[in-house]
Amino acid sequence: MDHKHVNQKIVNRLSRIEGHVRSIREMVASGRDCSEVLIQIAAVRSALDQAGRAILEDHLEHCIADALKNGRGQEAVDGLKAALKHFIG
Repeated sequence: MDHKHVNQKIVNRLSRIEGHVRSIREMVASGRDCSEVLIQIAAVRSALDQAGRAILEDHLEHCIADALKNGRGQEAVDGLKAALKHFIG
């Protein structure tokens, strides 16, 4: 499936998360306080959750809606259910 609609805001958000993770690695390598590291890890987890929600919304608005219009609704719903099992846990 073509994903030309992928939002640049999501790509930018993931780039910021990537940079944040690198800075956490540097914090650990330099021996920073564990509490500070854990706080930053929590921030990254939250940012990833927000990115996941944004991607899910985009998927529902574009991919699922398109599949329903083109008679592939059940296939799309099954794929979404499988992805949600991993995303939600």
